Amino acid sequence: MAFSASSSWLALSATNAKHNPFFSVPSCIKFNAPIASQIQWHSDSYTHRNLRPLPQIKRHWVEASDQSLESPETFSVASYNILGDRNASQHSDLYVNVPSRYIKWDRRKRVISDELLGWDPDIICLQEVDKYLEVSDIMVKAGYAGSYQRRTGDSVDGCAIFWKTDKFRLLEGENIQFKDIGLRDNVAQLSVFEMCESYSRRLIVGNIHVLYNPNKGEVKLGQIRFLSSRAQYLSEKWGNIPVVLAGDFNSTPQSGIYKFLSSSELNVKLYDKKELSGQKRCRPAQVIWENKETVGPVVTQDSLLKCWTDEEIKIATGDSQRHLAVHPLKLNSSYATVNGSTSTRGFNGEPLATSYHSKFLGTVDYLWYSDGIVPTRVLDTVSISDLLREGGLPCKVGSDHLALVSEFTFSVTNNEAAPAAIVDIEEPNNQQS
Repeated sequence: MAFSASSSWLALSATNAKHNPFFSVPSCIKFNAPIASQIQWHSDSYTHRNLRPLPQIKRHWVEASDQSLESPETFSVASYNILGDRNASQHSDLYVNVPSRYIKWDRRKRVISDELLGWDPDIICLQEVDKYLEVSDIMVKAGYAGSYQRRTGDSVDGCAIFWKTDKFRLLEGENIQFKDIGLRDNVAQLSVFEMCESYSRRLIVGNIHVLYNPNKGEVKLGQIRFLSSRAQYLSEKWGNIPVVLAGDFNSTPQSGIYKFLSSSELNVKLYDKKELSGQKRCRPAQVIWENKETVGPVVTQDSLLKCWTDEEIKIATGDSQRHLAVHPLKLNSSYATVNGSTSTRGFNGEPLATSYHSKFLGTVDYLWYSDGIVPTRVLDTVSISDLLREGGLPCKVGSDHLALVSEFTFSVTNNEAAPAAIVDIEEPNNQQS
């Protein structure tokens, strides 16, 4: 299947989007986006978008201490789980401490727009998007193009990427439906971008919403491992260009999955798969009072060996006879790299919390980056005390998550891209889903 830049994969205009906004495709669908087909959008109503008032929760930029490796070309990436409208309605028990007016989509859409357009990121990765047409209409008027991949199954939300058309041109993209490889209904996106004013500067941006279920650590590992391998493939194809992986990884900084991301490997037999994500230890009462139960029960090596079936090991590592899960990227977290305040950061430098509702208070969202780029600054999160004063999210922000925003620069002087292979694939049947 082939995608062209005139296809529905791009939000060409608010009018076109109503008729042909997105479509569902099998996993790992690839396409090339010819440079000549890139289109610029302008809107007088967004000329002064940086002057739009920001939400009432104040957030501050934190600069990297070492900027000696900076190059003139910088770019910024945002990751934001915007809380799907249907999810907010179906899980009202998570927002018992939040006034109902803060849950309504019309209000949250306005606040989310104010947040994103106020921070003015060059690339935006969104998760839990179930009102894509409405979001796309706003972003297109602000000078962005976008792509969307809906989750499979009964869910109506998905992942979306938007990018400034005067800053980046799309070279290639790939949509991943994990159901096609037996890894549930979650989805991910990969996009290859080139800076408009510097043809030698290219990068890959991945966007993922990892499975939520805390008991399915093997599926979470399988999804992340597959996304990483596809990102590495595209990186090599385009000349070993750098990678940014953004999203809601549904795993905490203290978890085995975080260790897998940051160290590129994990011996799964050393972990209970039901505790692999760390989510069960982040109920608000546990976090606030530092309850000793957060340490978890003592688990012997024998019991860990028995809790994994051969099929689960195969899902996690790719081979039922191999206990070591690996991924090919050397990743660092932008927030862990750029030091923040002790009131907002944990022991390993990650935010203390990127999500807060009645059953969870902790960090699950990240901006990971590979060799070839470095973060120059990040938009710091807020303190636990500030979050507790609100009683839960969304309140003065648009979601039950906080957006992450990082500015990057290229850390090498020579980033010449290799010519891309031409992929000859069929034109898809456009369909809304």
